[in-house]
Amino acid sequence: MSYELIKVEQKGHVTTVTINRPEVMNSISPLVSAEMDKAFNDFDADPEQWICIVTGAGEKAFSAGNDLKFQATHGSAKMREIMQGVKGGFAGITSRFDCYKPFIAAVNGLALGGGFEIALACDIIVAAENASFGLPEPRVGLIPGAGGVHRLPRQIPYHLAQYMIMTSKRIIPQQAMQYGLVSEVVPLAELIPTAEKYADEIMLAAPLSIRAAKESTLKGLNMNLQEAMKTQYPGVAAMYQSEDFIEGPKAFAEKRPPNWKGK
Repeated sequence: MSYELIKVEQKGHVTTVTINRPEVMNSISPLVSAEMDKAFNDFDADPEQWICIVTGAGEKAFSAGNDLKFQATHGSAKMREIMQGVKGGFAGITSRFDCYKPFIAAVNGLALGGGFEIALACDIIVAAENASFGLPEPRVGLIPGAGGVHRLPRQIPYHLAQYMIMTSKRIIPQQAMQYGLVSEVVPLAELIPTAEKYADEIMLAAPLSIRAAKESTLKGLNMNLQEAMKTQYPGVAAMYQSEDFIEGPKAFAEKRPPNWKGK
């Protein structure tokens, strides 16, 4: 599929999805959500694609969030019509709860509102030095309804989250790192290489092990500890039955790097 509003690139086992609307700060209209949803569906279905990096075009914005001009021009009925077939919710990712492949957000500037919510929906966030994060929706009569009001209080202390939500306070990447939201802050020129480095480090592990770990983590968060540890997760069963489950110990015994197949 050819895309008009995003770019999709594959390098080895890594897919990079770039929101390609720098002229409007990479804001997300329903049309963008539909394209991103298709790209993420294809990524999830492709056995040769193991990790996805999500970023924005240009040097100013990862994403400024919801395209309010589109909303004002076309109205909510048109937006709902376009979004009907979008599986993953806003930007194709904020309601994507059944993909256990890793997502890395490479935040190259402003991550505001829905842009911040896209990053929060990823597993790892790497930020450029010029990045900033915030949820300004209440100041335009909305709420961070694409997961912000739910994910942020689960990822940082409650009172910090409510302070950011209620005041629309922006934080710089060093603060985000202090709060535990960001793994690393780097110069803009090093952002994508750093995200790719993280992907390379993840790919040292068996792909099905990574997916089993993510599935167990996400599902276990909704259980008490005893229940979480007793639960049998489909991804873990798939890992035990895989070729890689044999390859890992075999490579260790033979003192060589494993040749992961993801199956």
